Amino acid sequence: MQAVKVLPKWQITIPKRVREKLKIRVGDTVVVEEREGEVVLRKGKTIFDYTENLPNLGINIDEVREKAATEVAHERKLGIYRHECSTEIAG
Repeated sequence: MQAVKVLPKWQITIPKRVREKLKIRVGDTVVVEEREGEVVLRKGKTIFDYTENLPNLGINIDEVREKAATEVAHERKLGIYRHECSTEIAG
């Protein structure tokens, strides 16, 4: 465990050892949770980590996923590839 100081704009620096171990890079999102009086930071991995930060679109997260999958499938049929990524499916 390592102590870090809260700076004037409520910022902290994640120690290098932790950043390297969790492969946290500039631009990554870190999820902040309050759990039983403690602050817990963890690297965001799935869309479910960000649901509280998403705008209210009037549809639930499963509908968002289905819509995104449908749009990607349609784009791939048209030969449109926006970026490559690997997808991990939790089971």
